[in-house]
Amino acid sequence: MSVKSVSTDDFKVAFRRHPAGVGIVTAEADGGPVAMTVSSLFSVGLEPPTLVFSASALSSATPTMLNVKTVVVHMLGAEQVGLAKLGATSGVDRFGEGVEWGRLPTGEPYYPEAPAWIRGRVTQTVAAGGSHLVVVEALEMWSGEGDVPGPDVRPLVYHNRSWHEIGESL
Repeated sequence: MSVKSVSTDDFKVAFRRHPAGVGIVTAEADGGPVAMTVSSLFSVGLEPPTLVFSASALSSATPTMLNVKTVVVHMLGAEQVGLAKLGATSGVDRFGEGVEWGRLPTGEPYYPEAPAWIRGRVTQTVAAGGSHLVVVEALEMWSGEGDVPGPDVRPLVYHNRSWHEIGESL
């Protein structure tokens, strides 16, 4: 076994080999609605229900995400890969013509095609390695007709710089 110090390129390669679930986060500020695709989305606590996502300094949506009180975190399935690509593409209107979106009764923008979403209050932001971790306390959620997304929701993951659908379980 050869152990070495970690270069930026080595670190990127290691995480390209590690698949991650995909979500899209929306928020509203004075400049209008913003959205960003995230693959660094995870739960961190149950009492209260808390999640975290990473907002890259490279995203045009990050300044808004760091200055809002609430966000909507959408968990995406394979059928929403177009939405994931939209949120990951620089310089496009993520709420323009042909994009299905709406507003929650509380005013936040959201994408109704997502199989599940959580509206939450931003409780903390932490600078970390050129990005920011955004800590969110879940306030309310929607997950389709039942309590959880049904078995027909095929998970979407990002792996080795491309989008993938997870198939049958082992």
